[in-house]
Amino acid sequence: MMKHPISRRRMLRGLGVSMALPWLESMRASESEKAPVRFGVLFSGNGFHSKEWWAKGEGKQMELGQVLAPLKGLEEKMLFVRGLYNAEALKGNIHSSQTGNLLSGAPLASGGEIRSGTSIDQLLAQRYGASTKVPSLVLGCEKSNPSVHKNYSMLYSSHISWSSPTTPTPLELYPALAFDRLFKDEASKADQSVLDAVLTDAGRLRRDISTGDQRKLDEYLDSVRDVEQRIANAGKRGQLQGWRPTLDKPNMARPADGIPQDIAEHMRLMADIVVLGFQTDTTRISTLKLNNDHSSLRFPNLGVDYMIHHLLSHSDTADWLKVNQFFLEQLAYLAKRLDSIQEGPRTLLDNTMLLYCSSMLTGNHEARQLPVIVLGGGGGRIRGGRVLDYREKPDRQMCRLYLSLMDKMDVRMKQFGDATQPLDEV
Repeated sequence: MMKHPISRRRMLRGLGVSMALPWLESMRASESEKAPVRFGVLFSGNGFHSKEWWAKGEGKQMELGQVLAPLKGLEEKMLFVRGLYNAEALKGNIHSSQTGNLLSGAPLASGGEIRSGTSIDQLLAQRYGASTKVPSLVLGCEKSNPSVHKNYSMLYSSHISWSSPTTPTPLELYPALAFDRLFKDEASKADQSVLDAVLTDAGRLRRDISTGDQRKLDEYLDSVRDVEQRIANAGKRGQLQGWRPTLDKPNMARPADGIPQDIAEHMRLMADIVVLGFQTDTTRISTLKLNNDHSSLRFPNLGVDYMIHHLLSHSDTADWLKVNQFFLEQLAYLAKRLDSIQEGPRTLLDNTMLLYCSSMLTGNHEARQLPVIVLGGGGGRIRGGRVLDYREKPDRQMCRLYLSLMDKMDVRMKQFGDATQPLDEV
Protein backbone atom coordinates (compact mmCIF):
# COMPACT_ATOMS: atom_id res chain seq x y z
CA MET A 1 0.00 0.00 0.00
CA MET A 2 1.22 3.51 -0.82
CA LYS A 3 2.34 5.51 2.21
CA HIS A 4 2.86 8.96 0.66
CA PRO A 5 2.84 9.88 -3.03
CA ILE A 6 6.20 11.09 -4.33
CA SER A 7 7.08 13.11 -7.40
CA ARG A 8 8.37 11.43 -10.56
CA ARG A 9 11.17 14.00 -10.48
CA ARG A 10 12.26 12.99 -6.96
CA MET A 11 16.02 12.46 -6.83
CA LEU A 12 18.35 10.85 -4.34
CA ARG A 13 21.00 13.42 -3.50
CA GLY A 14 24.37 13.54 -1.83
CA LEU A 15 27.46 15.71 -2.01
CA GLY A 16 28.12 16.26 -5.72
CA VAL A 17 25.73 13.44 -6.67
CA SER A 18 22.14 13.19 -7.89
CA MET A 19 20.53 9.86 -8.69
CA ALA A 20 17.18 9.57 -10.44
CA LEU A 21 14.77 6.91 -9.21
CA PRO A 22 13.27 4.00 -11.15
CA TRP A 23 9.52 3.80 -11.72
CA LEU A 24 7.77 3.26 -8.38
CA GLU A 25 4.11 2.61 -7.60
CA SER A 26 4.26 5.32 -4.93
CA MET A 27 4.78 8.02 -7.54
CA ARG A 28 1.85 10.30 -8.18
CA ALA A 29 -0.62 8.64 -10.54
CA SER A 30 -0.74 11.49 -13.02
CA GLU A 31 3.03 11.31 -13.44
CA SER A 32 3.58 7.55 -13.35
CA GLU A 33 0.69 6.03 -15.30
CA LYS A 34 2.51 6.36 -18.60
CA ALA A 35 6.22 5.64 -18.77
CA PRO A 36 8.22 7.37 -21.53
CA VAL A 37 9.36 5.55 -24.66
CA ARG A 38 13.11 5.02 -24.94
CA PHE A 39 15.23 4.48 -28.03
CA GLY A 40 18.44 2.50 -28.08
CA VAL A 41 20.82 1.39 -30.83
CA LEU A 42 23.34 -1.43 -30.69
CA PHE A 43 25.82 -1.76 -33.54
CA SER A 44 28.44 -4.30 -34.51
CA GLY A 45 30.53 -4.00 -37.65
CA ASN A 46 31.33 -6.28 -40.60
CA GLY A 47 28.04 -8.17 -40.83
CA PHE A 48 27.33 -11.82 -40.06
CA HIS A 49 27.58 -15.41 -41.22
CA SER A 50 25.96 -15.53 -44.67
CA LYS A 51 23.99 -18.75 -44.07
CA GLU A 52 22.90 -18.29 -40.45
CA TRP A 53 21.36 -14.79 -40.28
CA TRP A 54 17.67 -15.60 -40.74
CA ALA A 55 14.33 -15.92 -39.00
CA LYS A 56 10.99 -17.31 -40.12
CA GLY A 57 7.57 -17.88 -38.63
CA GLU A 58 5.70 -15.86 -36.02
CA GLY A 59 5.49 -15.44 -32.27
CA LYS A 60 6.72 -18.26 -30.05
CA GLN A 61 6.99 -20.51 -33.10
CA MET A 62 9.49 -18.23 -34.82
CA GLU A 63 12.56 -20.17 -35.96
CA LEU A 64 15.97 -18.54 -35.70
CA GLY A 65 19.23 -19.06 -37.57
CA GLN A 66 22.28 -20.00 -35.53
CA VAL A 67 23.54 -16.40 -35.32
CA LEU A 68 20.29 -15.41 -33.61
CA ALA A 69 20.23 -18.37 -31.20
CA PRO A 70 21.01 -16.11 -28.17
CA LEU A 71 17.66 -14.34 -28.76
CA LYS A 72 15.68 -17.49 -27.97
CA GLY A 73 12.85 -16.51 -25.63
CA LEU A 74 12.56 -12.98 -27.03
CA GLU A 75 10.77 -13.92 -30.27
CA GLU A 76 7.43 -12.38 -29.27
CA LYS A 77 9.11 -9.02 -28.65
CA MET A 78 11.16 -8.99 -31.84
CA LEU A 79 10.81 -7.65 -35.36
CA PHE A 80 13.22 -9.31 -37.78
CA VAL A 81 13.53 -7.02 -40.79
CA ARG A 82 14.99 -8.03 -44.15
CA GLY A 83 15.71 -6.17 -47.36
CA LEU A 84 16.18 -2.56 -46.24
CA TYR A 85 19.24 -0.65 -47.42
CA ASN A 86 20.88 2.75 -47.79
CA ALA A 87 21.42 3.71 -51.43
CA GLU A 88 24.23 6.09 -50.49
CA ALA A 89 26.11 3.23 -48.82
CA LEU A 90 26.59 1.56 -52.19
CA LYS A 91 28.72 4.47 -53.36
CA GLY A 92 32.34 5.02 -52.40
CA ASN A 93 34.29 2.30 -50.61
CA ILE A 94 33.40 -0.94 -48.85
CA HIS A 95 33.61 0.04 -45.18
CA SER A 96 33.47 3.73 -44.27
CA SER A 97 30.80 4.60 -46.80
CA GLN A 98 28.65 1.74 -45.51
CA THR A 99 28.83 2.86 -41.88
CA GLY A 100 29.06 6.64 -41.56
CA ASN A 101 25.51 7.13 -42.83
CA LEU A 102 23.94 3.99 -41.36
CA LEU A 103 21.60 5.97 -39.08
CA SER A 104 20.99 8.86 -41.46
CA GLY A 105 21.05 7.64 -45.08
CA ALA A 106 22.98 10.78 -45.96
CA PRO A 107 25.61 11.08 -48.72
CA LEU A 108 29.19 11.04 -47.41
CA ALA A 109 31.99 13.37 -48.41
CA SER A 110 35.18 11.66 -49.62
CA GLY A 111 38.81 12.74 -49.56
CA GLY A 112 39.83 14.78 -46.54
CA GLU A 113 36.36 16.19 -45.88
CA ILE A 114 34.08 14.86 -43.11
CA ARG A 115 30.40 15.20 -43.89
CA SER A 116 27.49 12.85 -43.25
CA GLY A 117 24.07 13.61 -41.78
CA THR A 118 22.47 14.03 -38.36
CA SER A 119 21.57 10.53 -37.15
CA ILE A 120 18.18 9.37 -35.89
CA ASP A 121 19.36 9.06 -32.28
CA GLN A 122 20.54 12.66 -32.21
CA LEU A 123 17.35 13.97 -33.82
CA LEU A 124 15.40 12.25 -31.04
CA ALA A 125 17.85 13.65 -28.48
CA GLN A 126 17.17 17.15 -29.80
CA ARG A 127 13.47 16.53 -29.13
CA TYR A 128 13.70 14.81 -25.74
CA GLY A 129 17.06 15.96 -24.40
CA ALA A 130 15.62 18.81 -22.37
CA SER A 131 13.45 16.31 -20.45
CA THR A 132 16.38 14.34 -19.04
CA LYS A 133 19.69 14.97 -17.31
CA VAL A 134 21.63 13.37 -20.19
CA PRO A 135 20.18 14.17 -23.65
CA SER A 136 21.79 11.08 -25.17
CA LEU A 137 24.27 8.48 -24.02
CA VAL A 138 26.71 7.52 -26.81
CA LEU A 139 28.97 4.66 -25.78
CA GLY A 140 31.62 2.57 -27.52
CA CYS A 141 33.83 -0.42 -26.85
CA GLU A 142 36.52 0.20 -29.47
CA LYS A 143 38.53 3.35 -30.12
CA SER A 144 37.92 5.46 -33.21
CA ASN A 145 40.18 4.93 -36.19
CA PRO A 146 41.43 8.26 -37.63
CA SER A 147 43.04 6.81 -40.80
CA VAL A 148 41.81 6.84 -44.41
CA HIS A 149 40.66 3.79 -46.39
CA LYS A 150 39.96 3.94 -50.14
CA ASN A 151 39.64 7.75 -50.09
CA TYR A 152 37.15 7.84 -47.18
CA SER A 153 37.92 8.74 -43.58
CA MET A 154 37.79 5.79 -41.21
CA LEU A 155 36.02 8.09 -38.76
CA TYR A 156 32.95 7.05 -40.74
CA SER A 157 33.69 3.43 -39.78
CA SER A 158 34.09 4.42 -36.14
CA HIS A 159 30.93 6.52 -35.59
CA ILE A 160 27.27 5.80 -36.23
CA SER A 161 25.94 8.69 -34.12
CA TRP A 162 26.25 12.18 -35.66
CA SER A 163 25.20 15.34 -33.80
CA SER A 164 25.36 17.33 -37.05
CA PRO A 165 26.46 16.55 -40.61
CA THR A 166 30.04 17.48 -39.73
CA THR A 167 30.19 16.30 -36.11
CA PRO A 168 30.37 12.64 -35.10
CA THR A 169 29.06 12.42 -31.54
CA PRO A 170 31.97 11.78 -29.16
CA LEU A 171 32.13 8.18 -27.94
CA GLU A 172 32.48 7.44 -24.25
CA LEU A 173 34.74 4.39 -24.02
CA TYR A 174 35.30 4.48 -20.26
CA PRO A 175 32.58 2.79 -18.19
CA ALA A 176 33.57 4.82 -15.11
CA LEU A 177 33.02 8.12 -16.92
CA ALA A 178 29.75 6.93 -18.47
CA PHE A 179 28.56 5.96 -15.00
CA ASP A 180 29.64 9.33 -13.60
CA ARG A 181 27.76 11.13 -16.32
CA LEU A 182 24.52 9.50 -15.21
CA PHE A 183 24.89 10.13 -11.50
CA LYS A 184 27.51 12.74 -10.65
CA ASP A 185 26.75 16.42 -11.00
CA GLU A 186 30.11 16.78 -12.74
CA ALA A 187 31.49 13.80 -14.64
CA SER A 188 34.95 13.58 -13.09
CA LYS A 189 36.97 11.15 -11.05
CA ALA A 190 35.97 11.08 -7.40
CA ASP A 191 36.89 8.76 -4.56
CA GLN A 192 33.46 8.57 -2.98
CA SER A 193 31.03 5.93 -4.18
CA VAL A 194 27.93 7.38 -5.84
CA LEU A 195 25.78 4.95 -3.90
CA ASP A 196 27.40 5.74 -0.55
CA ALA A 197 26.76 9.43 -1.19
CA VAL A 198 22.99 8.96 -1.48
CA LEU A 199 22.35 6.25 1.13
CA THR A 200 21.19 8.73 3.77
CA ASP A 201 18.63 10.26 1.40
CA ALA A 202 17.60 6.76 0.26
CA GLY A 203 16.90 5.85 3.88
CA ARG A 204 14.60 8.86 4.26
CA LEU A 205 12.76 8.00 1.05
CA ARG A 206 12.35 4.38 2.09
CA ARG A 207 10.13 5.41 5.01
CA ASP A 208 7.66 7.08 2.65
CA ILE A 209 7.08 4.35 0.07
CA SER A 210 5.19 1.07 -0.04
CA THR A 211 6.68 -2.29 0.87
CA GLY A 212 6.73 -3.30 -2.80
CA ASP A 213 8.52 -0.10 -3.72
CA GLN A 214 11.00 -0.61 -0.89
CA ARG A 215 11.91 -3.96 -2.46
CA LYS A 216 12.20 -2.37 -5.91
CA LEU A 217 14.36 0.46 -4.51
CA ASP A 218 16.64 -2.09 -2.81
CA GLU A 219 17.01 -4.06 -6.06
CA TYR A 220 17.85 -0.86 -7.95
CA LEU A 221 20.46 0.23 -5.39
CA ASP A 222 21.96 -3.27 -5.50
CA SER A 223 22.29 -3.02 -9.28
CA VAL A 224 24.03 0.35 -8.96
CA ARG A 225 26.43 -1.13 -6.40
CA ASP A 226 27.12 -4.08 -8.69
CA VAL A 227 28.03 -1.80 -11.60
CA GLU A 228 30.27 0.32 -9.35
CA GLN A 229 32.14 -2.73 -8.12
CA ARG A 230 32.56 -4.19 -11.61
CA ILE A 231 33.91 -0.86 -12.90
CA ALA A 232 36.44 -0.86 -10.06
CA ASN A 233 37.55 -4.38 -10.99
CA ALA A 234 37.37 -4.00 -14.76
CA GLY A 235 41.06 -3.26 -15.27
CA LYS A 236 42.35 -6.22 -13.27
CA ARG A 237 41.98 -8.87 -15.97
CA GLY A 238 44.52 -9.51 -18.65
CA GLN A 239 42.61 -10.31 -21.85
CA LEU A 240 43.74 -7.88 -24.52
CA GLN A 241 41.52 -6.60 -27.30
CA GLY A 242 42.46 -5.05 -30.63
CA TRP A 243 46.07 -4.37 -31.57
CA ARG A 244 48.99 -6.32 -30.09
CA PRO A 245 51.25 -4.43 -27.63
CA THR A 246 55.03 -4.48 -28.03
CA LEU A 247 55.52 -5.67 -24.44
CA ASP A 248 54.37 -8.95 -22.96
CA LYS A 249 54.03 -7.25 -19.58
CA PRO A 250 53.42 -3.58 -18.77
CA ASN A 251 56.43 -1.49 -17.80
CA MET A 252 54.37 0.86 -15.64
CA ALA A 253 51.54 0.58 -13.14
CA ARG A 254 48.13 0.35 -14.79
CA PRO A 255 45.95 3.44 -14.17
CA ALA A 256 43.03 2.90 -11.82
CA ASP A 257 40.50 4.09 -14.37
CA GLY A 258 40.60 2.96 -17.97
CA ILE A 259 39.13 0.86 -20.74
CA PRO A 260 38.53 -2.72 -19.55
CA GLN A 261 40.75 -5.18 -21.38
CA ASP A 262 38.22 -7.98 -20.95
CA ILE A 263 35.98 -7.20 -23.91
CA ALA A 264 33.07 -9.25 -22.60
CA GLU A 265 33.08 -7.34 -19.31
CA HIS A 266 33.47 -4.03 -21.15
CA MET A 267 30.37 -4.68 -23.25
CA ARG A 268 28.30 -5.92 -20.30
CA LEU A 269 29.25 -2.89 -18.23
CA MET A 270 28.18 -0.57 -21.02
CA ALA A 271 24.90 -2.47 -21.41
CA ASP A 272 24.22 -2.19 -17.69
CA ILE A 273 24.89 1.55 -17.83
CA VAL A 274 22.33 1.86 -20.65
CA VAL A 275 19.83 -0.01 -18.45
CA LEU A 276 20.47 2.34 -15.52
CA GLY A 277 20.12 5.37 -17.78
CA PHE A 278 16.75 4.17 -19.09
CA GLN A 279 15.53 2.81 -15.76
CA THR A 280 16.03 6.13 -13.99
CA ASP A 281 14.90 8.26 -16.95
CA THR A 282 18.30 9.96 -16.79
CA THR A 283 18.35 9.50 -20.54
CA ARG A 284 15.85 8.22 -23.08
CA ILE A 285 18.26 7.91 -26.00
CA SER A 286 21.34 5.70 -26.09
CA THR A 287 23.70 4.37 -28.75
CA LEU A 288 26.17 1.59 -27.99
CA LYS A 289 28.76 0.79 -30.66
CA LEU A 290 30.13 -2.61 -29.69
CA ASN A 291 32.96 -2.36 -32.20
CA ASN A 292 34.01 -0.52 -35.33
CA ASP A 293 33.34 -1.49 -38.86
CA HIS A 294 36.73 -2.76 -40.10
CA SER A 295 37.22 -3.76 -36.47
CA SER A 296 40.53 -4.82 -34.91
CA LEU A 297 39.01 -6.55 -31.88
CA ARG A 298 40.26 -10.00 -30.94
CA PHE A 299 38.35 -12.55 -28.91
CA PRO A 300 40.58 -14.49 -26.50
CA ASN A 301 37.52 -14.95 -24.28
CA LEU A 302 36.04 -17.16 -27.03
CA GLY A 303 39.22 -19.05 -27.80
CA VAL A 304 39.43 -17.08 -31.07
CA ASP A 305 42.64 -15.12 -30.70
CA TYR A 306 44.42 -15.73 -33.98
CA MET A 307 42.66 -13.18 -36.18
CA ILE A 308 41.02 -9.75 -35.83
CA HIS A 309 37.28 -9.29 -36.31
CA HIS A 310 37.58 -7.71 -39.75
CA LEU A 311 39.59 -10.59 -41.21
CA LEU A 312 37.40 -13.22 -39.55
CA SER A 313 34.40 -11.71 -41.31
CA HIS A 314 35.68 -12.66 -44.76
CA SER A 315 34.68 -16.32 -44.52
CA ASP A 316 31.88 -18.34 -42.94
CA THR A 317 33.95 -20.30 -40.45
CA ALA A 318 32.86 -21.86 -37.17
CA ASP A 319 34.89 -19.20 -35.37
CA TRP A 320 33.07 -16.44 -37.25
CA LEU A 321 29.76 -17.92 -36.14
CA LYS A 322 31.03 -18.06 -32.56
CA VAL A 323 31.97 -14.36 -32.70
CA ASN A 324 28.58 -13.49 -34.25
CA GLN A 325 26.78 -15.24 -31.42
CA PHE A 326 28.92 -13.39 -28.90
CA PHE A 327 27.63 -10.07 -30.24
CA LEU A 328 24.03 -11.31 -30.24
CA GLU A 329 24.54 -12.41 -26.64
CA GLN A 330 25.17 -8.75 -25.76
CA LEU A 331 21.89 -7.76 -27.42
CA ALA A 332 20.05 -10.56 -25.63
CA TYR A 333 21.60 -9.58 -22.30
CA LEU A 334 20.52 -5.95 -22.66
CA ALA A 335 17.01 -6.86 -23.85
CA LYS A 336 16.45 -9.36 -21.04
CA ARG A 337 17.71 -6.91 -18.43
CA LEU A 338 15.22 -4.33 -19.73
CA ASP A 339 12.47 -6.94 -19.80
CA SER A 340 13.08 -7.85 -16.15
CA ILE A 341 12.18 -4.34 -14.94
CA GLN A 342 8.49 -3.57 -14.45
CA GLU A 343 7.09 -0.10 -15.16
CA GLY A 344 3.47 -0.47 -14.18
CA PRO A 345 1.67 -2.86 -16.57
CA ARG A 346 4.64 -3.04 -18.97
CA THR A 347 8.32 -3.86 -18.72
CA LEU A 348 11.09 -1.42 -19.54
CA LEU A 349 11.68 -3.38 -22.77
CA ASP A 350 7.99 -2.93 -23.63
CA ASN A 351 8.59 0.82 -23.29
CA THR A 352 11.74 0.75 -25.42
CA MET A 353 12.65 0.43 -29.11
CA LEU A 354 16.00 -1.35 -29.26
CA LEU A 355 17.48 -1.33 -32.76
CA TYR A 356 20.30 -3.73 -33.61
CA CYS A 357 22.08 -3.29 -36.92
CA SER A 358 25.34 -3.65 -38.77
CA SER A 359 27.05 -1.90 -41.67
CA MET A 360 26.61 -4.87 -44.02
CA LEU A 361 24.74 -8.14 -44.15
CA THR A 362 27.79 -10.35 -44.57
CA GLY A 363 31.53 -9.97 -44.23
CA ASN A 364 31.97 -9.81 -47.99
CA HIS A 365 30.61 -6.24 -47.88
CA GLU A 366 27.02 -7.07 -48.92
CA ALA A 367 25.11 -3.83 -48.29
CA ARG A 368 22.27 -4.20 -50.76
CA GLN A 369 20.30 -5.39 -47.76
CA LEU A 370 21.09 -4.72 -44.12
CA PRO A 371 20.69 -6.89 -41.01
CA VAL A 372 18.06 -5.31 -38.77
CA ILE A 373 16.37 -6.39 -35.54
CA VAL A 374 13.99 -4.28 -33.45
CA LEU A 375 13.32 -5.49 -29.91
CA GLY A 376 10.72 -3.96 -27.60
CA GLY A 377 7.22 -2.60 -27.78
CA GLY A 378 7.71 1.15 -28.19
CA GLY A 379 5.24 1.86 -25.39
CA GLY A 380 2.65 -0.51 -26.86
CA ARG A 381 2.99 0.80 -30.41
CA ILE A 382 5.01 -2.07 -31.90
CA ARG A 383 3.72 -5.63 -32.23
CA GLY A 384 6.57 -8.10 -32.06
CA GLY A 385 6.86 -11.73 -33.08
CA ARG A 386 7.05 -10.91 -36.80
CA VAL A 387 9.37 -11.16 -39.78
CA LEU A 388 9.10 -8.21 -42.19
CA ASP A 389 10.60 -8.92 -45.62
CA TYR A 390 11.08 -6.03 -48.06
CA ARG A 391 13.52 -7.71 -50.45
CA GLU A 392 11.08 -7.82 -53.37
CA LYS A 393 9.33 -4.55 -52.59
CA PRO A 394 9.95 -1.07 -53.98
CA ASP A 395 10.94 1.85 -51.75
CA ARG A 396 12.93 -0.25 -49.29
CA GLN A 397 14.97 2.60 -47.86
CA MET A 398 16.35 2.01 -44.37
CA CYS A 399 15.28 5.56 -43.57
CA ARG A 400 11.64 4.51 -43.91
CA LEU A 401 12.18 2.39 -40.80
CA TYR A 402 13.64 5.42 -39.03
CA LEU A 403 10.59 7.49 -39.93
CA SER A 404 8.45 4.73 -38.42
CA LEU A 405 10.45 4.57 -35.20
CA MET A 406 10.46 8.34 -34.81
CA ASP A 407 6.70 8.31 -35.31
CA LYS A 408 6.38 5.95 -32.30
CA MET A 409 8.02 8.70 -30.24
CA ASP A 410 5.74 11.39 -31.69
CA VAL A 411 8.49 12.90 -33.82
CA ARG A 412 7.07 13.29 -37.31
CA MET A 413 9.13 14.42 -40.27
CA LYS A 414 8.15 14.83 -43.90
CA GLN A 415 11.51 13.44 -44.98
CA PHE A 416 14.50 11.77 -43.41
CA GLY A 417 17.48 10.84 -45.53
CA ASP A 418 16.15 9.41 -48.78
CA ALA A 419 12.72 8.45 -47.37
CA THR A 420 9.42 10.35 -47.39
CA GLN A 421 7.08 7.63 -46.08
CA PRO A 422 7.32 5.39 -42.99
CA LEU A 423 6.89 1.62 -43.16
CA ASP A 424 3.21 0.91 -42.54
CA GLU A 425 3.90 -2.59 -41.18
CA VAL A 426 6.14 -1.50 -38.29
